[in-house]
This record gives sequence, C-alpha cells and structure tokens, in this order.
Amino acid sequence: MPDARRLRDLVITRPGQQTTTRPLAAGFWIVAFALLCVTSLATVPSPLYGLYQHRDALSLFAITAVYAGYAIGIVVSLFLAGHVSDWYGRKVILLPALALAAFSAVIFILWPSFSGILVARIVNGVSLGAALATATAYMLELDAALHPGTRSGRGLAVSTVVNIGGLGFGALISGLFAQYVAHPLVVPYVVFLVALVLAIAGVTFSPETRVRAEPLPRYHPQRIEVPDESRAPYLASLLGIGVDFAAFGLFAGLAGTILVASLHRQSLALAGVAVFVTFTASVVAQLTLGSWPTRRLAVCGVAGILVGLAVIVMAVWLPTPNLVLFLVGDGITGAGGGAVFRCTLGVVTAVAPPAARAEALAGFFLAGYVGLSVPVVGVGIALQYVSVNVTLLVFAAAVGIGALVVLPILMRPSNQQPGKRSPTSNSHVP
Repeated sequence: MPDARRLRDLVITRPGQQTTTRPLAAGFWIVAFALLCVTSLATVPSPLYGLYQHRDALSLFAITAVYAGYAIGIVVSLFLAGHVSDWYGRKVILLPALALAAFSAVIFILWPSFSGILVARIVNGVSLGAALATATAYMLELDAALHPGTRSGRGLAVSTVVNIGGLGFGALISGLFAQYVAHPLVVPYVVFLVALVLAIAGVTFSPETRVRAEPLPRYHPQRIEVPDESRAPYLASLLGIGVDFAAFGLFAGLAGTILVASLHRQSLALAGVAVFVTFTASVVAQLTLGSWPTRRLAVCGVAGILVGLAVIVMAVWLPTPNLVLFLVGDGITGAGGGAVFRCTLGVVTAVAPPAARAEALAGFFLAGYVGLSVPVVGVGIALQYVSVNVTLLVFAAAVGIGALVVLPILMRPSNQQPGKRSPTSNSHVP
C-alpha cells in the first residue's frame, strides 16, 4: 500500500489543478456512513421480534434460532472474509458487503415468513462480518492520508462511534417506527435499503487506499497476524472485547423481554430506546474518555460494567421493579463497555502491521461478536426453563466474573506498549 503522503498526492493532485483534500475527506465520511448503515441494519429487527412472534406465532426458540443464524453469519464471514481486503483492496470487499446488506433488507421486505427472516438474518450477518474490519481499516487509512505524519485521532474516534453507535441507532429507528408508523415490518427496511444504495454509490467513487497485492498471497482463513512482541497486548484486547460485547449481548438479548415480563412495559418504542441508551452511553464514553491512558480506561470500563449490571439486576429484583433504575443501569453498563471498547480497539490499531491491518481488526471483531452472541443465544435457551429474573441474574454474574478475570490481563505492563504514547490518546494507526 502507498504510504500516507504518497496516497494523498496520488488522490488529490491533478494536472492544472490546485491540491485539494476533498476526495479523501469525502471518502472518509462516505465510508463512515456506509458502515453506519450496515451496523444499524443489524439491530433493526431487535425491537420487531415481538411483532414477528405475534404475527406468526413464533416460539422463543424460533427467535433464538434466528439470532443464532445471524451470529453464525457474522462469525463465519469475519473468519473467512474479514481480512482479505488487505490483499484485494478495501472497495473490492466493502462494495459486495454493502450489496449483501441491501439484499438482506430486500429479503426482509419481500419474504416475511419465518424462513425469510432466518435467511435475511444470516445474509445480514455475513454482510456485517465482511464490512466491519474492512470499513474500519479503510477509514483509518483515509484519515492517515489526510493527516500524513501526524497523530490524528479522528479515524479511531469516528470508527468507534459508527461501530457501536450504529447498533443503537438501528434499534431506536426500528422501535420508533414500530410504535408510530404503519407497516412497521416493512418501513424500517425500506429506509435502510435506500441509505445502503446511496452508500454503495458513494463508496464506488471514493479513493482506494489499498492496492491489490502482487502476487496474491495464498488464501487462508482469519489468523493472528501481529509481531511477536505485540502478541500479548493483542490477545489481551481480544479477551477484553469478548467480555465487553458479552455485556452488550446480555442486554440486547434480554432488554425487550425484561421490559415486558418484569417491568410490564409493552411499548416497542421503549424497547428501541433501551437499546439505544446502552450504545449511546458507550459512544459518549468513547468520545469523552478517549484521551485517558489504557490502564485507566480498562479499570473504569470494567467498573462501569460491574456497577451497571448490578443496578440492572437490582432494578428487576426489587419488590416493585423500577424502570428508571433499569435505564440508569443500562446507561452505566454501556458507558463502561464503551471505555473497554476504546481501550481494546486503540491497542489493536496501534500494534497491527499496516500490511495486515484488516486481518488484525477481523480477529478483534471476531472475538467481540462471539462474545456478543453467546449470551443472546444462551439467554434464549435459558428462558425456556427459568424465569427472566433468574436468567438475568445468572448471566450478569457470569459476565461480571469474566470482566474481573480479564481486567488484570488488560493491565499487564506488556499491554501498555512501553515507550509509545498510549494508543488511545488521540492517536491513530502508525
């Protein structure tokens, strides 16, 4: 790949014209918008599952199977394709991923039966898995080309916002539409289908940051590809993001059920708002705490997850369950998770070799989405045998123990990258 300065010159200089950074700046925001569309679409179905259940008399096990198909799609896609944009170029992978996301929206619209929902969620997962690492690496490289030789923190900050914020935005839009708009099982998908078509058009004309490798490496699935001296912090980050996303997954899997069964709230808009609060708090924490050193982010993040989960459990176990307390715990958990996400993503982007950036990020997101999927699927199975409150208590305790186990690993001196500025201190990939 050309270095940042050369890429900047190749993209922005034309004979007879003044140098301009517009193509790179526009490309950066277009790719951010594209990733926002894909991550948002991933959570559009979450507040709608109750409608699907009522319309088609679906069992809780059927809904769990749908989510499991989505999770399998993400994991398989990250494992098989999340890293190959390092070889073929970012646009070559991102454009088909966006097309797949649009196709999944079409399936939701035109094939509304259980089979269609299952297929759409699998395709949705495959598209998200292919887009996550590719678009994140693409944004970091465009930002580096815009600011050659400097440590701009914009690429890391914006990529974390669209990765996490998109998950909350999709649920919010879907929940509001489900509550207040006619045809709630169609309109949200139409909105994001239009947005994805616009994103595809924009990415098509955006500057490429990665030239096709010549010769092409022999294909291999996802594997750890970082220097030996960076392996310890990289593996610590994988453990950290796995537990972090497990906290998000626990809430995503139980929020709607808790609102109905424990808090006696039937509002679909409130279900979307509850998920939105989690991920918005995460984004706010990432943006406001981004200059903190890695160790402080890890400590405060894990503390936030533990306190937030405890407040959520208390809110539903009170003699009179408390909605406000539930949402407060929701926000605290999200903020703690955001700090851990910022910490771990910062370490991974700092230690990843430029030639294997998407590969390192694919491994990072693979660990995260495995962590997110296990509680959601596990909760769906557990709810067939025990109450909502007991399920929440058991899974919250498991996630909390996992966070306590991971914390000392994240705080080891080898994970602080001695001699370097903290990777989360308003810096981007070297």
